[in-house]
Parts: sequence; structure tokens; C-alpha cells
Amino acid sequence: MAKRLLPSLNRILVEKIVPPSKTNSGILLPDKGPKLNSGKVVAVGPGTRDKEGNLIPVSVKEGETVLLPEYGGTQVKLGDKEYHLYRDDDILGTLHD
Repeated sequence: MAKRLLPSLNRILVEKIVPPSKTNSGILLPDKGPKLNSGKVVAVGPGTRDKEGNLIPVSVKEGETVLLPEYGGTQVKLGDKEYHLYRDDDILGTLHD
């Protein structure tokens, strides 16, 4: 049975993007300078409420690529995949092509 995690409040579930270190044929790729700590948004919570009770939605959407802080987040393992949970305000920005 596959599990699906739905984040609560203003939390975001992210699958980190790890650049390949080898090609499909087994050739090792050299490091090409600094790597971006980025990930793909898998799921988002509904948001949080302000003092008046108004809903403040999460600022990113499922499927977006986001820039992540170097440290932080909560590691979550579902099946054989690893994910990380971040709060909305921990996300540094979105990446676009």
C-alpha cells in the first residue's frame, strides 16, 4: 500500500533534486562549481490563519522547483523515497527556466 503525506498548516513536502554524478553508461561527471540546493514541491498544506481567522495560503504550488536553505527541514521517508518537510517561510524562492 502506497502512503501519501498531506502536510499540515503552512508546511511543504519537497523531494530534493540531486544532480547525477554518473552518466547512464557509467562515466563519472566532475563537479562543476557550486550546486543549488533545490527540490520539487510534492505536496503543500492548506496554509495558516492570521489573528482575524483569515486563511493565508502557502506561497508555492505542487510541481514547482524551489530553492531550499542549506540546513533545516524534517526528513521523511515514504516507501523507498526520501522527502523533506519545510515551513512556507523557510523556502528561499522558486526557480524558473
